[in-house]
Amino acid sequence: MKLKIAVMGTRGIPANYGGFETFAEMLSIGLAERGHHVTVYCRANNIQFEEAYYHGVRLVVLPTIRHKYFDTVAHTFLSVLHGVFQNYDAVLVCNSINSIFCFIPRMGGQPVAINVDGLEWQRAKWNRLGQWMYRFSEWLATFVPNRVVTDSRTIQHYYQQKFHTPSTFIPYGAKTERVDTDAILRQYGLDKRGYVLYVSRLEPENNAHEVVRAFEKTKTDLKLVMVGDAPYNNRYIDALKDTKDPRILFTGYVFGRGYRELQSNAYLYIQATEVGGTHPALLEGMAHGNCVLANDVPEHREVLEECGVYFSLKGRGDLLGKLQYLLDHPEEVAAFREKAVHRIEQEYTWKRIILDYEKLFIRLACGK
Repeated sequence: MKLKIAVMGTRGIPANYGGFETFAEMLSIGLAERGHHVTVYCRANNIQFEEAYYHGVRLVVLPTIRHKYFDTVAHTFLSVLHGVFQNYDAVLVCNSINSIFCFIPRMGGQPVAINVDGLEWQRAKWNRLGQWMYRFSEWLATFVPNRVVTDSRTIQHYYQQKFHTPSTFIPYGAKTERVDTDAILRQYGLDKRGYVLYVSRLEPENNAHEVVRAFEKTKTDLKLVMVGDAPYNNRYIDALKDTKDPRILFTGYVFGRGYRELQSNAYLYIQATEVGGTHPALLEGMAHGNCVLANDVPEHREVLEECGVYFSLKGRGDLLGKLQYLLDHPEEVAAFREKAVHRIEQEYTWKRIILDYEKLFIRLACGK
């Protein structure tokens, strides 16, 4: 059964921002390779790719309002208006804030699933109105779309407990791989296994400041590579970059082969986030064979289980202590690398995730 599928609510593909965009790229290309007709809606202020198709996926580029509070919702509103005339068999909307628009394709006879992501209202960047809107959108997500998709068991449990709403659990995926090229390493003067890697949007709840602060106190010749950026957050980022430690490098966003090179050659990877569901960068760090040092929150425990090392931000100096220990014990780092790859191969392959979404879309198209 070949379907006509739309993906809305992300910045679009090729991915050049964050987790939802990487997810949209991998999912849409995978579905297209399986013979489905897939369309991804892209924001004009984010996509420079000029072709109409990307690896068999149709791209629809629409304008938006470049503002922290309106960027996502303005573009999704235009996307659903455009999509209602496209006769899609199934629509996937990303981000719970967009749940309010899910009634539009449904009115046009198109079934809709929404991937709600994490608990966005917990992010420090939102004011009280923004937090209220996300809480309200969570409630709307329980009945406006046809189906709720959660990417972690923790978020699935949250929707069940708070709203008594069952959801379809489908996590993100990752491809186990290592690349041998080193162009970006040479660009930044890095040695293989000669740096600690951090990847995330540079926002307070992702605790980049905690990672920088801890690394400044380590006794090591290794470097710390901070990959990421964030719109609308210049003051926080400027404060991070004000570090006097010459071992700390800020690369901004890195995608494609350069990103895979950094993941493939790190000594270890730090996942310091505390808000969200399954973080794609965490899965990618594991899939590229990294020892992972993760913030001890339920979402990370769910993914890593016993295949990584955990630190608590509530314990004074715990991040520094765990980081220094791993820097001093490379044999344990090597053991965790093997465990991480095995965990991905067992639970988080893209092939498995793409098939799970395909089954979901077929059920939606058949009215189930």
